Amino acid sequence: MRLTVVGCSPAWPNPGGAQSGYLVEGPGRLLLDCGPGVLANLRKQEVWPRLDAIVISHFHLDHWGDLVPWVWGAMAGPGAGVQQPELHLPPGGREALAEIGVRLGGFRDMFDRTFEVSEYANRAQTRIAGFDVVPVNMPHYGMGSFGFRVSDGSTVIAYSGDAGPGDTLVELARGSDLFVCEATLDGGEGEPRGHLTLDEAEAAFRSSGARRLLVTHRPDERSTAHEVELARDGLVLDL
Repeated sequence: MRLTVVGCSPAWPNPGGAQSGYLVEGPGRLLLDCGPGVLANLRKQEVWPRLDAIVISHFHLDHWGDLVPWVWGAMAGPGAGVQQPELHLPPGGREALAEIGVRLGGFRDMFDRTFEVSEYANRAQTRIAGFDVVPVNMPHYGMGSFGFRVSDGSTVIAYSGDAGPGDTLVELARGSDLFVCEATLDGGEGEPRGHLTLDEAEAAFRSSGARRLLVTHRPDERSTAHEVELARDGLVLDL
């Protein structure tokens, strides 16, 4: 399996950076999240991205916003005529996108016209782009978010999405080959929790028995007190 960090910025972009997007390649090509800047970065490699599927963790803009320019490019731009990917959404996601389509001055089915849209279920293993994908609901303020375990049958990547601390995060990463975990905070967040500190991300990694930790969603303005492996746009990891 290969993981390419297409974008890894938090809710505000790091200088020159794209927001959340992680390309997993193996039996197929699967994009985990599609935040602002992700489509532009994918287009550096090919005129229009040829993916099998996109999976969205939740509906905060930094994790899904580039689905909008994807629609316009597929309808009237360089994506016209290209086979478009499946789009897998959290529960209630199809109606959420339909409402957004109307508010944008488009049409309710603009996303359905572009993608093959479906909704996943919490903890239900689904075959997506040749991978076995298990979504796991994470604490993230009042709305929740989903992390994902992605496996090709021999290698497992765990992706936290946005998550507060807790046993579910440890369970998500259990025994994985790579744990891609957000660490947005330095502390000071009240309840309900929605993000992790670096110490919390590392504690979850140690408790999970995962083999490797890649810290992501980290603001440039927040330092790391010790050496960790930090995600950066364009980073490629072969597992």
